[in-house]
Amino acid sequence: MAFGSGKFTYELAVGWGQLPTDWQWGWICAVACDSRDRVFVFHRQEHPLIVFDRDGNYLESWGEDVFTMQSAHGLYGDADDNLWTTEWLGHCVRKWSPQGELQMTLGTPGEPAANDGDPFNKPTDVAISSKGHLFVSDGYGNARVHKYTLDGELLKSWGTHGSGPGEFNLSHCVRVDRHDRVWICDRENRRIQIFTDEGAFIREWPGLGRPDTIYFDPNDDIVYLAELEQQLSIWTLDGQLITKWGGGRPSDRPGEFLQCPHGLWADSHGDLYVGEVQINGRLQKFVRT
Repeated sequence: MAFGSGKFTYELAVGWGQLPTDWQWGWICAVACDSRDRVFVFHRQEHPLIVFDRDGNYLESWGEDVFTMQSAHGLYGDADDNLWTTEWLGHCVRKWSPQGELQMTLGTPGEPAANDGDPFNKPTDVAISSKGHLFVSDGYGNARVHKYTLDGELLKSWGTHGSGPGEFNLSHCVRVDRHDRVWICDRENRRIQIFTDEGAFIREWPGLGRPDTIYFDPNDDIVYLAELEQQLSIWTLDGQLITKWGGGRPSDRPGEFLQCPHGLWADSHGDLYVGEVQINGRLQKFVRT
């Protein structure tokens, strides 16, 4: 069965991504791909970070001695194939080499910030701009975005609780487009907010299905959204809807969403990987035709 439309039509890769014997999926919170099209899956289970090849063959797992079982949330692959993990219950961000070696930890693992607004209190995701700045959405305990240098120096923070411009009701994901504009999934306000890289409000996309995660195609001005309300949608950079599927109700049909799309990434071929949360984890691959 086909999903999407026009240039953005996909077929479901049935049975993609088989786990080793006796392993189980937890909530699949995040997915990322590297330049070799390895697929990294961050989920809430005893093997928290699992690596597959593009064909869905298991390669390895990372972080059993680092992550707690329920801490997984955000995942970001940078241009050098480093991987950045965000732990909501661990209150920290970690940088990993392409070989799975821990390089840096931001925040104090297991300890939320003492003061409201300080990093971190249940952070959600991370992204890097072309100028070499690191942005962290800090959303379940705080209502903030933090800007860092790549070596971990805090430069500034912005955001507060609320529904106005620059206010958040769960800053759930951060991504940076090719113009170095900072996009935030303001999930419970059902919108995306867009800022300059200094935190000045530009505009919003309202009326979304509780957006969880953004993915930008690095080769085109296309925006992919995983929305909590059982929907995947694809947009132009200026906010024109191209196509979508799912939405409005849970569906157990293959290729639709019984649970809640949460993790989202694409490989170099344009194939999409979507992880679901809420009841049990499910990972689906959509092959672009």
